[in-house]
Amino acid sequence: MTEVFIYDHVRTPRGRGKKDGALHEVPSVRLAAKTLEAIRDRNGLDTTTVDDIIMGCVDPVMDAGAVIPKAAAFEAGYSTRAPGMQISRFCASGLDAVNFGAGMIAQGADDIVIAGGVESMSRVGLGMSGGAWFMDPSVNFPAYFMPQGVSADLIATKYGFSRTDVDAYAVESQRRAGHAWQQGWFDKSVVPVKDQNGLTILDKDEHMRPGTDMQALASLNPSFQMPGEMGGFEAVGIQAHPEIERINYVHHAGNSSGIVDGAGVVLLGSKAGGENMGLKPRARIKAFANIGSDPALMLTGPVDVTEKLLKRTGMSLADIDLFELNEAFAAVVLRYMQAFDIDHAKINVNGGAIAMGHPLGATGAMILGTVLDELERRDLNTALVTLCIGAGMGTATVIERV
Repeated sequence: MTEVFIYDHVRTPRGRGKKDGALHEVPSVRLAAKTLEAIRDRNGLDTTTVDDIIMGCVDPVMDAGAVIPKAAAFEAGYSTRAPGMQISRFCASGLDAVNFGAGMIAQGADDIVIAGGVESMSRVGLGMSGGAWFMDPSVNFPAYFMPQGVSADLIATKYGFSRTDVDAYAVESQRRAGHAWQQGWFDKSVVPVKDQNGLTILDKDEHMRPGTDMQALASLNPSFQMPGEMGGFEAVGIQAHPEIERINYVHHAGNSSGIVDGAGVVLLGSKAGGENMGLKPRARIKAFANIGSDPALMLTGPVDVTEKLLKRTGMSLADIDLFELNEAFAAVVLRYMQAFDIDHAKINVNGGAIAMGHPLGATGAMILGTVLDELERRDLNTALVTLCIGAGMGTATVIERV
């Protein structure tokens, strides 16, 4: 199989996913186009050589629909020879786009692929594309469907994470993200979003609250107690896990991922593809995997897919220098660290989606780029990137520097 290299990556800053957010007036296609323009211009990319543009988008409707990467390529001025494809595996879509592109290169079909994702959650609301998973009883009964927040609280209850535990994790995520921005560690990879007059709309993640403390979070009421108790979803969770007598509701807006707008892409290529354009590889895609997991717990897929990936590669946890796990909810990361006895000093070292937000289709590509930059900054070698996924799935990728 052909080796697959990462040559570069960029992302937009994340804007608050509300009508008063800085990026609300920027359509999804424009966010995606900004990243395509940046990855081309930074690398002197001849876009006639781009074999595919693959982007995740979880709700591909309205102005995010109709194969958005192809539309973004038109707006970015790419050669018409560059095709596009839009995919969704819920929250892992951006990482799966990278993995899909890596697979095409590995088996010799492509030499240069741009992969990533985009989501404008202020313009296309969460769940706008609908779906049988949560709308069709013939599906959601066997899937033990419940809102993800209730599943996160079920995880916290089952594995013994208190309100203090999840809030303390959230405070640390905010602190780390604020420190990383202050130190300039995101500067080389975040491209400002500008308007048509060249004026900067946003150049820094807008969702962060680095001054957050335990007292501030203690004032927030649990967000998922009402749907759990009044909506009957707690009963669904207990039916799936009868060892649980009742759910302890601990998650709220302050210890859950933020709803934001943003886009990110990764430039992938074979050795020959990179050499033809005079590019120097920064890392290689060593391995990747997907898995289905407990649909009621729903968000424990990263544990299962990590076990699968390590087994298939013959690697151990000791081979991984840094871990990057999407902070969908605090309990997701706490369970991952508990399952593998991972020191918090090795995971999400620059904060995560609790602080900076989770633009669903883009996050996987964004966090892969974040951990690559951190490997370089620390002069380390190997990282594992993983995300939990709705309906009970997990995706993971191992990268190593070259």
